[in-house]
Amino acid sequence: MTGYEGLRMSAAWFDLTGRGVIAATGEDRVRLLHALTTNHIQQLQPGQGCYAFLLNPQGRIQSDLNVLVAEDRVLLDTEPETRDRVLAHIDHYIIADDVSLEDLTSRMAVLSVEGPLAGEVLQRAGLPVPESPFSHLETNRGRVARLNATGAPGFRIFLERGSKDETVARLEEAGCGAAGPDDVRAVRLEHGKPRYGEDIFDTSLVHETQQLYAVHFNKGCYTGQEIVERVRSRGMVNRLLAGLRIEGATPPAAGAALMAGETETGKITSAACSPAEKAVMALGYVRRENAQPGAVLRCEGRKAEVRPPYSP
Repeated sequence: MTGYEGLRMSAAWFDLTGRGVIAATGEDRVRLLHALTTNHIQQLQPGQGCYAFLLNPQGRIQSDLNVLVAEDRVLLDTEPETRDRVLAHIDHYIIADDVSLEDLTSRMAVLSVEGPLAGEVLQRAGLPVPESPFSHLETNRGRVARLNATGAPGFRIFLERGSKDETVARLEEAGCGAAGPDDVRAVRLEHGKPRYGEDIFDTSLVHETQQLYAVHFNKGCYTGQEIVERVRSRGMVNRLLAGLRIEGATPPAAGAALMAGETETGKITSAACSPAEKAVMALGYVRRENAQPGAVLRCEGRKAEVRPPYSP
């Protein structure tokens, strides 16, 4: 079974080592992160977590985060490209707060096990299986969180780098093969799940991404909240990030135009060939009036059908 087939039909593991792993400690850690992120951090109990955005005062997304609350710290899981930005952004707002940040990235290995049978693989490998999205459990080898990169059911394992090879061996003994970056990307786009740096940028507004599970609309003030609330109350963004199914087997490049008749209505952000769909699956920003699921556009002369946005 290939890695792609494993992600779709059973389970496969892949290496995410290099993702930013940041620990926030100190008595004010929860209060500060609550004031800086779009989601409700203060209501989370140890072992719980959420997805959130960091915004600038103009409401533009500076990073996305998986926020994992532990007994003595809050762990922030970020894309590799935004680790330094996240550290600098949070540090900028630490004034008289009792908060310390520790960058654990160079010490930590990060592995992902994803696919319909991912939980069974973890059990066979002797690892715990967190039950609810974004929940996490500590083990003597690190921490296992119910997170995914592809949109398929999945778990992320955070552990010291010295334990990585042993853990990979246990996963493979449990019947879990390896998936490569191309496999991961294809399945991610089949599920329509955006990735910061490819589909979400530091110019993006929250509502444009359609990933509103990252936002708690009744939590009170946070950096960028005024812009988010203004957009919500007025319902005014001109473009939306949409999934797309494009005829053919050749993925268009990022920036390729999406056409509604003779008018350009959007641009591709990421695309990959899907063997299962026998088509190209993609994401792109589309003008609001053309972004409804089922709408038919054209890309490089090929039919491009709009699909529903990703939802966990």
